[in-house]
This record gives sequence, structure tokens and C-alpha cells, in this order.
Amino acid sequence: MYPDPASHTPLPPSSRPRRSPEHGERSASEVRGSAPESFLSPQENSFWPLQKLQGIMDEVKLQYKAYEDAAVQKVKDGFVIVTEHPAAASGAAIFSGLLLMRGPRRFLWRQTLWRFQSEEAQLSKVDSGLKELGQSVEKLKKDSKNMILRASFGEEELQRGRTKIRDAGKEIQRLVKSIYKIESQAADLIDGLRVIPGRDALKLRAEIASMTSDLRQQRRELDRKILKISEHGIPV
Repeated sequence: MYPDPASHTPLPPSSRPRRSPEHGERSASEVRGSAPESFLSPQENSFWPLQKLQGIMDEVKLQYKAYEDAAVQKVKDGFVIVTEHPAAASGAAIFSGLLLMRGPRRFLWRQTLWRFQSEEAQLSKVDSGLKELGQSVEKLKKDSKNMILRASFGEEELQRGRTKIRDAGKEIQRLVKSIYKIESQAADLIDGLRVIPGRDALKLRAEIASMTSDLRQQRRELDRKILKISEHGIPV
């Protein structure tokens, strides 16, 4: 037989099982936390790379700040050492200055690191330096030969120029002598015209005097040129 539905007594509301609000909120948050990133909203997916980049930038800034602080501390320590030990600092500065000079640097190289090299390495380096030295010597010899040839050509040109200048000086001297002769002849003509009366004689005397003045000016210029040639050490 089936039981009578009416005879079944329902349970009172107070006796029914209840779920607390805290239990429901915790379940929802756990569900959202366990959900994969593909089920997140588009807004949350777009913010995730920015948050990751921001975290990386913060880490880089922290590392840079640490390196910067370390560098500043090193500089401060150096100043402290220099202040407390001026003699040692001066010695270090002098030693550094000597290292910048070629001679002391080569001496230290030969006395320290050079000895740790093998004989083959030393011979190879010496051979390489010898080849470079030979090339430099050949280049210098070639350049010296070219300069000697150019100097020889210049000396020849100078000698030819001196010869030309000396010949020109001699020609100038001959011209000066000729001018003296012409001036003497002009003076004789002027003396002869003085005894001749008339306007024609006066006109001729004026023309001869003008010509004589021009010749005298030309002779003075030639004399200055001869003096200048003598100042250059060229006998005339």
C-alpha cells in the first residue's frame, strides 16, 4: 500500500538546513580564483600585461637605485681614503701619471708581463715589430730621396735664378752707363743752345731738359734695383 500524502507531516522552517552568507561569498571567490585566465573578463585580460610591466619597471628601478647607491658609496669611500691618506693618494696619482708615459710603461711591460710570455710569443712579437720598423724605414728612405731630389731641383732653379739675376744686374749697369752718356750729351747740347738767340733755341732747350729729367729719374730707379740685388748676396 502506498502511504497517504496527507498523513505525511512537513518539517517546520526552523528545522530546514541553512547556508550562511559567508559560505556563499567564499564559494564564489574560490570559483573566480580557480577559473582560468581565458574565462576572465576582457577588461581584466587587458590590465594583466600592464600590471606585469609595471612590476618589471619597479624591479628595474630598485636595482638601478641599488647600483647608484653603491657607486656613490664607492666615491665617498675614495674621498675618505684620499683625505685620511694623502701620501698614498699622491703616490697613486704619480704612479698613474707614469703609466701614461711611454717610457715607464714600456719598462714595466718588459719587467712584468713580458716575462710571462713564451719564447715563441716574444719572438713573434719582436718579428712583427721588426717588420713594421723595416716598412717605416723604407718609407722614410723613399720620402728622403724624394725630398733630396726636390731640394736639388730647387738648388738648380735657385742657381739659374741667381745667374739670371746677375745677368740682369749687369744689363742694368750697362743701361745706367748709357744714361750717363746721354745725360752728358744733353748737357753739351743745352750749353750750345744757350749761345743761340731766339725762341726756337729756348724751345729746344726746354725739350732737352725735360728728356734729361726723365732719364735721371729712370737712372735712379735702376740704381735702386742694383742695390736690392746686392742685398740678396748676388754680386753684380
